[in-house]
Amino acid sequence: MPFGSHPGECRFPTTHWSLVVRAGRSEVDARREALEQLLRSYLPALRAHLIRGRRLSPDSAEDLIQEFVTSRIIERDLLAGADRDRGKLRTFLLATLDRFLIDHLRRERAAKRSPDDPRRVEGFGAAEVADSPRSDVFDEAWAREVIQWSIKWMRDECAASGRDDVWLLFEERILNPLLGGTRPTEYEALVGRCGLTSASQASNVLITAKRMFARTLRAVVGQYALGDEAVESEIRDLYTILARGHS
Repeated sequence: MPFGSHPGECRFPTTHWSLVVRAGRSEVDARREALEQLLRSYLPALRAHLIRGRRLSPDSAEDLIQEFVTSRIIERDLLAGADRDRGKLRTFLLATLDRFLIDHLRRERAAKRSPDDPRRVEGFGAAEVADSPRSDVFDEAWAREVIQWSIKWMRDECAASGRDDVWLLFEERILNPLLGGTRPTEYEALVGRCGLTSASQASNVLITAKRMFARTLRAVVGQYALGDEAVESEIRDLYTILARGHS
């Protein structure tokens, strides 16, 4: 699971920064496992950044990602240079990937030996990469992934604790309208399905569901943002990103 263990099952949660330490200082097997967990978390957003933000084809993006992982993250031990006191890990990875893309573009130009031919990969040149602003595509992909994992954790927790009523109300009244553009199911139609006795009771259970999701989201964000202040700041950023992208 990219964001560590399920919050209800993990007494000492594995944060992304503890994984960074393990990926740089542990034995070979432990380093590989830690690195795999980190990559599963961050690569989807980095891949979206290359395809939608830098306009690489899916195949070119995949090739570049594989080369980046091999030559930078593994062979040069990139994560050893990550410092949680200097900012977010995803910002560090994104900036490093863009520098890697610039180097890649320059090598392609040099290989062509044609100074008058500003080679581009899928229409994007090195100067454009260097001058381009922070990637909204990357931010949105990351925010969506965090929300999706929060949803999964909440669904799993509801199933494990026998609170199918909490999940059903959350899904029918909150999730489906947000993700699918449907109208919220009326409380009266959910009372029987949830094993409840009234619409008022169903409304109270939905309040519980909202609180559970807020707690779960904090647990997921706490996997990579350390400290209460950092978690709250990151959650505000996530909602701003999703609102900006109308997600």
